[in-house]
Amino acid sequence: MSLEATIDNIAAASLEDLADASLPIFKVERVQLQFSISSDFVAAQVANNVLILALSTGRILRIDLDSPGDIDDIDLPKRPQEVGLIRHMFLDPSASHLIVATTSGENYYLHTQSRQPKALSRLKGVRIETIAWNPSLPTASTREILVGASDGNVYEVYIEPSNEFYRREEKYLKTVYKVADGSITGLWIDLVPNKPDGRRIIIASTTRLLHFTGRIGRLGQEGSGSIFTKLFETETPTLYEVTGSGGPVPSALAVSPDPPRAALTSDDESDRSYAWLSAQGVLHGKLRTSAVSSNLGSAVFNNSKMLPRSKLPASESPSGRKRATLDPISNVLLTQWHVLCFVEGRIVAVQRLDEKVVHDQVVLESGASVLCLLSDQKQNTFWLLTTQEIFEIVVTDEDRDVWKTMLTAQKFDQASHYARTAAQKDAVATASGDYLIDRKRFLDAASVYGKSSRSFEQVALTFIDHGEQDALRKYLLTKLSTYKKQYVMQRIMIASWLVEIFMSKLNSLDDTITTKAQLIEGTNTAETKDELGGIRKEFTDFVNRYKADLDRKTTYDIISSHGREQELLAYATAIDDSNFVISYWIQRERWEEALDVLKRQNEPEMFYRYSSVLMTHAATELVDILMRHPDLDPRKLIPALLNYKVEDKVPLGKNQAARYLNYCINQLQSTDPAVHNTLISIYASHPSASETALMSYLSTQSLNPKPLYDTDFAFRLCIQHSRVQSAVHIYSSMGEYTSAVDLALKHDDIDLASSVADRPTDTNPTLRKKLWLAVAKKVIRQQGVGSIKTALDFMKRCDLLRIEDLIPLFPDFVVIDDFKEEICAALESYSRSISALDSEMDASAATAESIKKDIKDLNNRYAIVEPGERCRVCELPLLSRQFFVFPSCQHGFHSDCLGRKVLESSGLTVRGRIRELQASIARGGRREKEARELDALVAQQCILCGDHAIKMIEEPFVRESDDHNEWAL
Repeated sequence: MSLEATIDNIAAASLEDLADASLPIFKVERVQLQFSISSDFVAAQVANNVLILALSTGRILRIDLDSPGDIDDIDLPKRPQEVGLIRHMFLDPSASHLIVATTSGENYYLHTQSRQPKALSRLKGVRIETIAWNPSLPTASTREILVGASDGNVYEVYIEPSNEFYRREEKYLKTVYKVADGSITGLWIDLVPNKPDGRRIIIASTTRLLHFTGRIGRLGQEGSGSIFTKLFETETPTLYEVTGSGGPVPSALAVSPDPPRAALTSDDESDRSYAWLSAQGVLHGKLRTSAVSSNLGSAVFNNSKMLPRSKLPASESPSGRKRATLDPISNVLLTQWHVLCFVEGRIVAVQRLDEKVVHDQVVLESGASVLCLLSDQKQNTFWLLTTQEIFEIVVTDEDRDVWKTMLTAQKFDQASHYARTAAQKDAVATASGDYLIDRKRFLDAASVYGKSSRSFEQVALTFIDHGEQDALRKYLLTKLSTYKKQYVMQRIMIASWLVEIFMSKLNSLDDTITTKAQLIEGTNTAETKDELGGIRKEFTDFVNRYKADLDRKTTYDIISSHGREQELLAYATAIDDSNFVISYWIQRERWEEALDVLKRQNEPEMFYRYSSVLMTHAATELVDILMRHPDLDPRKLIPALLNYKVEDKVPLGKNQAARYLNYCINQLQSTDPAVHNTLISIYASHPSASETALMSYLSTQSLNPKPLYDTDFAFRLCIQHSRVQSAVHIYSSMGEYTSAVDLALKHDDIDLASSVADRPTDTNPTLRKKLWLAVAKKVIRQQGVGSIKTALDFMKRCDLLRIEDLIPLFPDFVVIDDFKEEICAALESYSRSISALDSEMDASAATAESIKKDIKDLNNRYAIVEPGERCRVCELPLLSRQFFVFPSCQHGFHSDCLGRKVLESSGLTVRGRIRELQASIARGGRREKEARELDALVAQQCILCGDHAIKMIEEPFVRESDDHNEWAL
């Protein structure tokens, strides 16, 4: 399909899709002023949404278009009869500085914050035709600006407003250049990117267009002197010249407004455009900021186009006929994409890219003149003024058809950028793909086709027919990224096909490397290996991104059918199929990689499944991982722990199974008997003869009220593996001391049996003596020299054994001389015991006699009570009623007073008993016996010397019932 036919189809298909096509791009509308004006307009300017109008009466109206009712009415210092009419006004892009020129050569300056124009004395007599403003940011001054005059001179001037009456506004004025062909009709200054001192200057006259590029001079202080003199003196301009028509012709220089930021797509699009109106037509092009050659001016002019008057349609007469003669273009403006020409009373808009006329509207009657065409560089608004009326040229989406023009020019990236609707973008993509296919650029076409609506089958077959598998892969990847999530079947099919293509490509590269076949030109084995690595990475990225679109079984089958194990692993990793990944590494005995995957798992079943094999080959690392997962059930890991095989030389301290079980018991506080039994099994079955680890565990468990292991199972293991010490400990922990001693003696371990025999407490001395007799019997029966002496020495270790207990255990033929000393010592001990008992009996008899004597003396004890003695409680005479006297301290109390005090300080039990006795005596019970008991309770001790006095420490000196004033000082 040809490119032209594609574009025609695009244009036809896209018209219906353009919702804004009914609105014209350009429309000239008359502006209705909110105020009346009695005189004609003679000049106008617009910038930064500020419109300035000059009237024939010398008045200047400054209108803020954001607030049209806010108007500044300004008059020149002198009347028009003195200085002439205003012929031109020049406003900088920020609307801060205004220069007014009159017909008599008087020039005035007006700042935006002032209402009093000031004469520019240095510029007096200069007929200003154009001004190039400084491209730097606006300040209180104009900075250095260039002024073009009607005599062909270019002046540099620096204007700084001042409130001082005698101070001139211009700091300096200097002629910097002169053209030879008459008046200056246009000036422009531009910055050169990446060159702080670089400037571009364009000077336009009626027949010449000069392009300067160079460096400006820099002085010590801003405004102290000319900066453009150096540029004009050192640089030679690039000249574009046209032949004159012999008579006066319109001439103007226009520059496009500031481009909107959203419209910038490249450095080329950020460049401004220019248009120069001359006798031959309108020369327009890009003010490029970079050039292939060193001459920037040549690059600008060589890429510019001349729009002759003949390309603009002729005006029609009232009868509908075309006029035979064509009037020249009288004025020109630039928008972002179009050249606006005022010709024969019409506004004609021409697309800059293809020079097609897109708008032609009659504004004025034929032959009528226009005062000026204006553009707001900042706000992108455009105006047409006559002496009586103001028109606004309204621009609506002027870039709506740019995509078509870009597409025709085969600038597909720009066309895609300016395409707005989906149909437009699709049309651009389709045309771009066809163009690339025609030029055999299949990889580039693949990514473009993937974003178009071109038939999937057609594109795929195109790549297949040309054998372009790489392009097909790229196309499918692009197409897959464009499908929405709801297209499940399409996404699965394309993704599965891509897996097949990836595998075929990888196999092909592997075959190339393996066979070292003759490769394509410029390719070698090293490059093929690099390509293989790139394809593998691309496949890994693919499965990671589109794993949700791949059917697991289908993908495994495809990759397996090609024997691509590494890709199987990549896919399994992407979909988090940890079972496959761990199995893959285990099959290849890559234990470190398998553990690396396992440590990232949170599913307990994964640990249970692979612990057996990993415990065999990487026990330490596996246990480290298991200990970081306290949620695991140790019971389910016991089979793996029992499979753990260690060499005989490895100590129990490095046994990883025992390490993990100890962690479960000590850290996780596991009470599962299976865990404890497994640890005992490992300890008992270890080849080492030492029972330290097993005994340490059993000793720790003996502190629990009930052992957490199966004692029968543990005992059988100890007996099976000859762990006598541990077996004896188990017997002892069960309280079976007799069996423990018998087991120790059975294995001739006298010391172990002795330690067990000492374990029964003093509450059961009979059992303890029995155990020691059994040990002694074993010692006595041991054969060998000195066995009797050894037995006698052994007897000293237990205080319960006597020589008479051991004599029956000796053989009948034993001679008494062998233990004569022990028998004598025993008899002497008995004698000493008998003597001690006699002494104790004598002492007891003496004590009894002393007690009898004391009792007898107590019966005769008395106390003397004086006649004036008083009760220590109530202070009444003691002899007035029944009383008690304590001989030891001579304190006396009435019986009832003493009883009351004792009741107050006694406990509940004594207090209750006293009241019972008092009640019983009052009822007439056994008065004598109960009276004696009551007296014993009440008169047990003196209340001023005994416990009652001690308890009174807590009582305050002054009670609530006492008179506090008595204690006042």
